[in-house]
Amino acid sequence: MLRHTVGRAYDDLAHLAERGPLRTRGTSPVVRDIGYFEPRPGALEVFARIGAGDRLRAMAFRLERGRDLRWRCTAVEVGGPRRTRADDD
Repeated sequence: MLRHTVGRAYDDLAHLAERGPLRTRGTSPVVRDIGYFEPRPGALEVFARIGAGDRLRAMAFRLERGRDLRWRCTAVEVGGPRRTRADDD
């Protein structure tokens, strides 16, 4: 999915891949529910509730359609608020 991301979403996905927040022992993560909101044409805000072992996690991401009509992920979050960085100032 990294090749379909832009901007900060790329860094956020790479960080999530390193952390593996949905990994569990003995069970695979399962999507329990999904939904979306279209704030404007060409943009979707999508969420998923994911069961991982005995925990339920949330994942949200934003997709935007570019001029080339390809969809790209422009934001992603799992579980809680975004991590902070010094370069966000």
